[in-house]
This record gives sequence, C-alpha cells and structure tokens, in this order.
Amino acid sequence: MSAPPRRVLLAKPRGYCAGVDRAVQTVEVALERFGAPVYVRKQIVHNTHVVRTLEERGAIFVDETEAVPEGAVVVFSAHGVSPDVRERAMGRGLRTIDATCPLVTKVHNEARRFAAQDYDILLIGHEGHEEVVGTTGEAPANIHLVDGPAGCDSVEVRDPAKVAWLSQTTLSVDETTQTVAVLRQRFPQLLDPPSDDICYATQNRQTAVKQIAAESDVVIVVGSGNSSNSVRLVEVAKEAGARAAYLVDDASDVELSWLDGVHTVGVTSGASVPENLVDGVLGWLADNGFADVEEVEAVRERMAFGLPRELRKPAAGQA
Repeated sequence: MSAPPRRVLLAKPRGYCAGVDRAVQTVEVALERFGAPVYVRKQIVHNTHVVRTLEERGAIFVDETEAVPEGAVVVFSAHGVSPDVRERAMGRGLRTIDATCPLVTKVHNEARRFAAQDYDILLIGHEGHEEVVGTTGEAPANIHLVDGPAGCDSVEVRDPAKVAWLSQTTLSVDETTQTVAVLRQRFPQLLDPPSDDICYATQNRQTAVKQIAAESDVVIVVGSGNSSNSVRLVEVAKEAGARAAYLVDDASDVELSWLDGVHTVGVTSGASVPENLVDGVLGWLADNGFADVEEVEAVRERMAFGLPRELRKPAAGQA
C-alpha cells in the first residue's frame, strides 16, 4: 500500500488582525509624516520581526516615556497604556500618538464605567502583560487580577453583590469561559461586561486552529514567545487534537524531527505576525516534502480600523 499523501492545512484567518495592522501602519505613517526618529513605548505589537523592521526604518522602542527626549513624537502600543502614562507624557511635552487597539480601548471604557458605579472589577488576565497593566491603571483601587481558574479562590471583594468581570482581549476563549464559571460560583451576582471582551481576532484564530488541529498530526504556530494570543494558539491546537504543536518565530525555528511519521501539518500564525513569515514556513515545509497546501477558512473577517485621530489630519504647516 502507498503511504498517505503529505499535506499542509493552512488556517484562515491567521496573522495580522485589524488592531495590529492599524498599529503597524501608525508607526509607518508617523515616520513618513514626522521623519525619524519616532519613539514607540514598548513593542508596538508582540512580534520580534515587526519590531526589527520598524527599527530599520527609524523607530526607537523604549520601555517608558521618560526615555523619550522632550518634545519628541511617541507612539503608544496596541496594548494600551494607563492614564498615568498619558499624564507623564503630557507633562514632558511629548507629541503622543495613540495606537491602542480600539477593542482594548473598549475594555478601558468598561473599567472606568464599572469603577464609577463602585463595582469591584475582576480582571481576567496574566500578571505583567502590558494590556493588563494598562487596564488596571484605569481603576487601580477597584480592579483585582484573576489569572485563570486557579486564581479565583484568593479574590477578596468588598460587596459580593457588586462585582463585575472584564478580561484581557488575547486570552483563550475556553480559559476565560472556565474562569468566569468558577467566579460565578463564588459570586452568583457577578455582572458581565456589555459584550465579550475576547476580541474577534482571538476568537476567529482559535476557531480556525481548532478546525485544522482536529485533522493534523502536528501544528506549527508562527509567532513570538511574548505574544499571548500566539501562545494560546499552541495550547488550543493541542486541546483540539493535534499530537504536538510548536511555536516558532520563523522558518529557522522549525525542526526536521517534528515531521517524523507525520502526514498532515497544520500551520497558522498569531495576530501580530506578517504573512511573509508564514510563507517562509510553508516554503521550508515544501522543501521537506510537504508541498500540498490546502487553506481552510473557518471564519470570514471583514474588520478594519482607521488610523488614530492624530494622523488623520495634516501636520502643522502642511496643506
């Protein structure tokens, strides 16, 4: 009998989401509008290749606005910042451009609204993640971080009847659902946000990887290790039936041993990954006997975001 054909199942949607596309374009347009250097607080998105490419064009990435020269242009990353960061930037006369993803901004607005009503807010997310830090800064006295179901037991609130939950947008849909269920056992009157905070792109990419993982021996996720949504895709792929799943920055990270006894390889990428990195992995697979690629579309995406308001009008002195 002949061996089963070797094939690649390529997830769709994958790669850049609307928020990441907007953030990267923001830095590119700022460089065109104001010239280099343009400073960026933190990584504009969590992908080492994107950051390196923008650095080559004149972007300078800093940890805090205090490292930016007074009066210079600084871009806030897609993950959002706290009001304190904005105030410090204003106090130093920096020209700020806000590339925060609109879906993260929505969570910030919800945090302020719940805090204004004096709710304790249970923020589901990972400690130290930039998005969590920014959201917490909107209402630090009201927000309690809950890092997954295991963190539910230690939460203390003032009034169990006035508790609401929010979440980091890039989490696993399943993990967030499980965490909310455990929290609701402790706080039966737990209030939901107006809409699910897990962003459409996170949901769609997880739906797509589940679909290919069910038929794949191995799933390769292209993305950086500090990208929460990319790391989640690896976890989701394993849970959905893949024998193994690996996170790679690019084709140079793929190991030939992963293909031993494999007939179907699933490929996807995180929401901050440019398509050329996926093409590189597909090329490597083709060179190693996996040239048959079938794209599997789980959800059709049409979302797009406009540039930040600071870039929608001409700069001073321009027509």
